[in-house]
Amino acid sequence: MEQIFNQLLPFMLAVWWPFCRILAMLSASPVIGDAMVPVPVRVLLSLILAILMLPVMQASGASRELLSIDPFSLHAIVATLEQAVIGFILGLAFHFAMSVMSVLGYLVSSQVGFSMAVMNDPLNGTSSDVITGLLTIMCMIVFFAIDGHLVLTGVIGASFKAWPVGQGFAPLLLQTVAYNVAWIFAAAMLLALPIVFSTMVVQIGFGFLNRVAPSLNLFSLGFSMITIFGLLMLAQIVRFIPEHYIGMTNRVLDMLQEQMRMAHGG
Repeated sequence: MEQIFNQLLPFMLAVWWPFCRILAMLSASPVIGDAMVPVPVRVLLSLILAILMLPVMQASGASRELLSIDPFSLHAIVATLEQAVIGFILGLAFHFAMSVMSVLGYLVSSQVGFSMAVMNDPLNGTSSDVITGLLTIMCMIVFFAIDGHLVLTGVIGASFKAWPVGQGFAPLLLQTVAYNVAWIFAAAMLLALPIVFSTMVVQIGFGFLNRVAPSLNLFSLGFSMITIFGLLMLAQIVRFIPEHYIGMTNRVLDMLQEQMRMAHGG
């Protein structure tokens, strides 16, 4: 039994650290990291990808160093945390593009009066408004339409070449991803600007109408008109949302490629 364990230990060590990076990335990535995907599915998928990434790790030259690490030492714990941080940052970068649509749905719902129509969201395990759920489902369809799962796999493979296991990573990656948080709100606000402007014009118009005819019940009438105008504007811009989502995903890919190029060149 001890002889079998000694033979399996090198293989288990070679799979363990990429497994931690891949699992952390899939847990933070969009669609695959949602609450609707069972944890055993993510674990099994991470294990399969970790085995498939063994040739990439051998090409990076980090396999010999990893086999010399004692699995029950502090060095192994630090290496495991390092892989989890790298994977989480990579998955979080892709999650930003999906977060833009969530913020957009919240802004639109607040403007058209749908923020009170809250439903249970099985994707995130929380409650969200109807428009946010609609935009999220549409972006999930676009995610698989552009082979987003294959893009994630390609990024995982490229990350092992840029940041080999056991050799650390540059803090510039974490700093760059953190700076892109402001980009989420800017992109969502630009997409929601037509709806915000149209509803504001309707509110100003009803404000003038209230001065002309104070006897009208403008509260109920104005609420209905704002909702109608908001939905009409949403119908006009919703066809452009997949294109914007693809553009934001390409921006995330360009950011990661630049970081990998700098890490590989350094």
